Amino acid sequence: MKFTAFEIYKYAIPMVPFTIATGTMDFAQNIFVRAHTDSGLTGVGECSAFPMIVGETQNTCYELAKDFAKLWKNKDALDLDARLAELDLFIARNYTIKSAFDMLLYDLAAKQANQPLYQFLGGEKRKIETDITIGIATPEAMAQTAIQFKAQGYNMIKVKLGKNPVEDVERIKQIRNAIGPEIKLRLDANQGWTYDDAVFTLQNLAPYNIQFCEQPMRTYNDSLLPKLCQLSPIAIMADESVYTHHDAERIIQNKAASYINIKLAKSGGISEAIKINQIAEQNGIHCMQGGMLESRLALTANVHFAMAFKNIVFFDLDTCLLGHKIDPVIGGCKYNIAQLEIQDTPGIGADVDQSYLDGLEHIVI
Repeated sequence: MKFTAFEIYKYAIPMVPFTIATGTMDFAQNIFVRAHTDSGLTGVGECSAFPMIVGETQNTCYELAKDFAKLWKNKDALDLDARLAELDLFIARNYTIKSAFDMLLYDLAAKQANQPLYQFLGGEKRKIETDITIGIATPEAMAQTAIQFKAQGYNMIKVKLGKNPVEDVERIKQIRNAIGPEIKLRLDANQGWTYDDAVFTLQNLAPYNIQFCEQPMRTYNDSLLPKLCQLSPIAIMADESVYTHHDAERIIQNKAASYINIKLAKSGGISEAIKINQIAEQNGIHCMQGGMLESRLALTANVHFAMAFKNIVFFDLDTCLLGHKIDPVIGGCKYNIAQLEIQDTPGIGADVDQSYLDGLEHIVI
């Protein structure tokens, strides 16, 4: 099965502004790729650029997508290893746009096998329950949002922190007091704290029953993570510190985290995510399936992946609940409050409404 053409779209999705420690996003900077083959099957892939985290923008992803399409045209779509190796030989890193092309390869392979993606990856259906995230605001506003989420039926809340340590402690104090002890609370500092800030904040948050804290410091402080893990009463989860399985090996060997957050758009896609999870599982480290600001298309691929690997026990798959103003996806997973449900359609089982795509900047290679 050979590639014959690629449609590449600047798949922007307007959203309610969402603030984390590194900045504010008011639209999802996504790329959508639809690949055609001589067998008649089409494969789809999506990535979500988060410039403050990964160093890629929608524009850089769009330009590289053109190069990748030219590189793959007329080549075997089912030789996954060869195709992905070509991308790595063509350019280092740039994992976000690579993840969209990785995704369409797996979509095609699963369709060729007439299997839903989770089954193609060796998994079976299981319960996937996401948390819901509160962006950074005043402690009072964040507490009110937490109350609303509890009323809507969410059992797990992730709270963005990383601005001011004293205010961050107050944010969690007010949230916990507002929602009571039953709701699970998770933190994500998005590299916002210094080492001293992290020690202060995590130790002062000990009374509030926190499940874990993601990425407390900048990645250049990874050498300080082992010491922080020893001092923190709250488990540390590595996110931006783990892009590849080599990073996972380093973090685990250094005892620098209790958990790892896997994101397809951060790590280059499904192929690399499998390796990260495998290394984590071999070392007794559980993983979380996370995301950037994907539409329900890439979200569905994330759900398939999470279902396929039982070592992934935490799920942060609320991207489409964080204020996307448009949902142009056809098929794909559905939210039942916090539960994510998928059908057994071959492949990812989702596509994007062509009438929406027609209004976007795009190119056909």
